[in-house]
Amino acid sequence: MAMENSTVVTEFLLLGLTERAELKVLLFMLFLVIYIISLVGNLGMIVLIQITPKLHTPMYFFLSFLSFIDACCCSASAPEMFVNFFKDKVTIPFTACLLQYFLLAALVTTEGFFLAVMAYDRYVAIVNPLLYMMVMTKRVCFLLIIGSFIGGTINSLMHIIGLIRLSFCGPNVISHFFCDLPPLLKLSCSDTSRNELYLLISSGVIAVITLGTVIISYIFIAVAILRIRSAAATRKAFSTCASHLTTVTLFYGSISFNYIQPSSQYSLEQEKVISVFYIMVTPMLNPLIYSLRNKEVKDAIKRAINLEVSFC
Repeated sequence: MAMENSTVVTEFLLLGLTERAELKVLLFMLFLVIYIISLVGNLGMIVLIQITPKLHTPMYFFLSFLSFIDACCCSASAPEMFVNFFKDKVTIPFTACLLQYFLLAALVTTEGFFLAVMAYDRYVAIVNPLLYMMVMTKRVCFLLIIGSFIGGTINSLMHIIGLIRLSFCGPNVISHFFCDLPPLLKLSCSDTSRNELYLLISSGVIAVITLGTVIISYIFIAVAILRIRSAAATRKAFSTCASHLTTVTLFYGSISFNYIQPSSQYSLEQEKVISVFYIMVTPMLNPLIYSLRNKEVKDAIKRAINLEVSFC
């Protein structure tokens, strides 16, 4: 049934993270700090990579794109979250709600594909180091980024098409800080079994493809590292891989709880907490993970700080 002929609800009410007034100020300050650190960290990482010639390699090119995705992801949901701390209910039009979900779903799915791309990049760099620059050319890097973006966009668009075909007759209250698919399906007065099935299948397929790529890449990487006789080269390989593996664990660990589970086990409170983690906390942690565990990034930060001090 078409949306214009069946939808009664024209807007949704977002209740936010909590309805307890005594927690709102504390949570506002906490997430404002998280958001600022996330923006500064990710945008700073992009600038640092751009101004440091030594970091003009495929690995850091991919890292700058990951930082861009993280900055966009937390910015897509932060405004409603912050407004909700000062208002009991935030109204969002139906179309704006769908647009917000489309952006977030596309960004999150793109990041999932992109983490697999970064695993493949590490595989080529460690297993075939002599062919690395020949394989990971600028054209290949751009194609991998575009492919990740297209995959994320198509997946998000399919969910939006499924939502448009549903009827929303009321209630229109979303106990969340942004428009996400599971709470929207709970509010529909149509049969959502197809939507839930597609969500489970698409999430599972994407997880198998991306995680499968990561696992296979790291199996070959582990074998290659065990063959390295140089202690310094082994430490460098472990350092770059550890940062990426930490990011993968944080990302997929939180995403799997929300989307790769039957609807009968779904919990709104659990979904809100986990959503905060992969939308706000993980984007904040990623630049810290790569800057603290990566010697080249740390050296670039030190040079940038020393240069600024010398100008002052």
